[in-house]
Amino acid sequence: MIPTPRPSVLWLPVALCAVSLAACGGKPAPEAEPQAVPAAVITVTGGDVPYAAEFVGETESSQEVEIRARVEGFLESIAYREGSVAQKGDVLFQMDRKPFEASLDAARAELQAQQARLTTASANLKRVGPLAAEDALSQKDLDDATGTKDAAAAAVAGARSRVQQAEINLSYTTIRSPVNGVTSFARKQPGSFVSPGPDSLLTYVSALDPMRVTFSVSENEQLRFNRLMSDGTLKAPPGGKFSVEIVLADGTTVPAPGHITFGEASFSKETGTFLVRAELPNKDGALRPGQFVRVRVLGATWVDAIQLPQRAVMQGPQGNFVWVVDVESKAQFRPVSVGPLTGDQWLISEGLHPGERVVVDGGLKLAPGVPVRPAEPGPAPPSAKSQPARG
Repeated sequence: MIPTPRPSVLWLPVALCAVSLAACGGKPAPEAEPQAVPAAVITVTGGDVPYAAEFVGETESSQEVEIRARVEGFLESIAYREGSVAQKGDVLFQMDRKPFEASLDAARAELQAQQARLTTASANLKRVGPLAAEDALSQKDLDDATGTKDAAAAAVAGARSRVQQAEINLSYTTIRSPVNGVTSFARKQPGSFVSPGPDSLLTYVSALDPMRVTFSVSENEQLRFNRLMSDGTLKAPPGGKFSVEIVLADGTTVPAPGHITFGEASFSKETGTFLVRAELPNKDGALRPGQFVRVRVLGATWVDAIQLPQRAVMQGPQGNFVWVVDVESKAQFRPVSVGPLTGDQWLISEGLHPGERVVVDGGLKLAPGVPVRPAEPGPAPPSAKSQPARG
């Protein structure tokens, strides 16, 4: 028969364990400190940042000239290639000259006849004058001779003006370009009868240099800009001279900047915007009338603005935020408000102050209170380009 162990014997191992725990102090082992996460960190600073307001604009010629017939006659030839660039004075159309040359010859012949009559009348007056002074002829004879001479002189002047008009009409048969510019297609073909009037349009010539760009500014945009200027957030350029930069549809920036030449005095009741026009050089002809382009109005600056690389600003359920490294080198969650984007740089309008340290790379591994091992940030992505901050 196996003896049953006593209860005191059964509790002996438990008592020994309790004594062992008491010898160790009776406390659990402390948790290990989290390891510091390496992250690229920068110290933010404030400074003036270029400002750019962007609009959609349309190019137009600074001088679009209608080429019209100024005399009536038959169109003989088209002397230009449609769509080509014409220089000032180049022949565009030629009308039939023969009727106008005949009119000029007739006017010159009439002038010669009137000049002959004037010569005769002048000679007659010279003879009558002395005789009338000696009472050999009456005063009436002298008056008649004087009147004949004056009438002949007036007839010569009239004939000379008709010669000039005939010469002008003949010159109008050769139709030339009044400006340097690109030509449109011909509205009339050789053999057509053309004349001054509503149907006299032959083509257009549009000057390319300089080129104009028109765009519209909404009332809200104008009021916001005025508010930023009044509270000192924005600073106007010296003398209030804003410049204009044009960006084409493929992202190409026109190298020559322009300047604003006209601003409508009142808002349009139909659109709630007012028209602004800029002008810029276009010596290489890269811009053509009728193109839709992006217009950047430059010159103003953001005052004491803070910028961060685009990759430093993250998005969460409550909006944009960054990781700030505090004095203990621990990560802290910080909501921010972003403004315009300058290439790869966000303008931070609210949430940060100069001197604070912000994580640029490595923020995905962070949580509030996690230690950070700061490192220098690497180079920006090659696709990022520095551009003025757009409003």
